[in-house]
Amino acid sequence: MINAFELQHGRLQQIQIESKADLERTKPIWIDFDEPDDEERLWAKELFRLTLPDEDDFGDIEASARCFEDASGALQIRSDFLINKDDESRNIPVAFVFKQDILFSLHEEDLPVFRLLRMRARHQPGYLEDSRDVLLDLYATSVEYSADSLEGVYAALEEIGNRVLKARLTDQAAGDVLAHIAREEDLNGRIRRNMMDTRRAISFLMRRRLLSTDQIEEARQILRDIESLDGHTSFLFEKINFLMDATVGFININQNKIIKIFSVVSVALLPPTLIASIYGMNFEFMPELKWALGYPIALGLMAASVAAPFWFFFRKGWLK
Repeated sequence: MINAFELQHGRLQQIQIESKADLERTKPIWIDFDEPDDEERLWAKELFRLTLPDEDDFGDIEASARCFEDASGALQIRSDFLINKDDESRNIPVAFVFKQDILFSLHEEDLPVFRLLRMRARHQPGYLEDSRDVLLDLYATSVEYSADSLEGVYAALEEIGNRVLKARLTDQAAGDVLAHIAREEDLNGRIRRNMMDTRRAISFLMRRRLLSTDQIEEARQILRDIESLDGHTSFLFEKINFLMDATVGFININQNKIIKIFSVVSVALLPPTLIASIYGMNFEFMPELKWALGYPIALGLMAASVAAPFWFFFRKGWLK
C-alpha cells in the first residue's frame, strides 16, 4: 500500500494511491510504502528512479549500514520504531530515503507513531513545511510514544512492587510476578534501544548539514528529551533488578521454610528410631523383654520422645 502526502494550505493531505497514474499526479513531500508489493516497488523505480531497500537490509547494526549516502546521492536512514501493545512489544525497522526533496519511508507494519503524525498534521496548519520536518517530527513523536510507554512501565512496576512488598508471596504468585517483571524489563530495554537508534539518526542528520536553523534547534530538543529518557530507563532497570531480587528472596524463604520443616521432622524422629532400634536387638539377655507392660511402655516412650522435640521447637518458634 502507498500513501502520498502533499502540503495543502499548510496542512498535510493524505492521498491514497491506487495506480501509477495516481502517484504520478501527486506533488508529495512524503511517500509512505506500507508492505509494498513488486508492482508498487516498480512504480517507485520508474517515477523516482528509486530502488526501495529490501527488508533483509533493515536490521544492520553498524552505523555505516544504517545512515549513509548511496551511489545515486540519496540519503538512506534505517531506524527502529516501537510498538507497545498489551500482549507484546516490538521494535519495527523502518527505512527512510531522502531524494528530490521527498521523504520515502518503507515498513512492513503500520506504526502508531506514523498514525499520530498524520492526525496532527491534518488538523494543525503550518505544523510541517517540508520533508525534513516530517522526518524530525516522526522522531519527536517516537520519543513521545516511548515516554508514554515508560509511564506504563512505571505503573506496572508500582503494582508489582505492592504485590511483592505488601503481601505474602506463594511460589506460584512469585512465578507470576517474575513473568511480569521480565515483560517490563523487555519493554524497558526496547525503549532504550529505540532511543539509542533515534539519537544516532538525529546526529547523522545534523552532521550532514541538511537542516535549517529552526530544524537544528528542534533536533537538539529531541536529543535533550532522549537524554532525559535515558535516565528514566536506567532508574527502571535498577527498580526491576530490586524487585526481581526481592521476589527471588521470597522464593528462597519459602523453600527454606519447607527445608526447616523436614529438618525438624527428621530431628523429632531420631529418639523413637533409637528406642525402636534398641528393642529390636536380638540379644538373649534383655531384662525388658519379659516385662508385661514393656510393649506399651516402649510405645509411650517413643510417643513422648516425638512430642518433646516438637513442643520445644514450637516454644522456640521454629515451626512458624
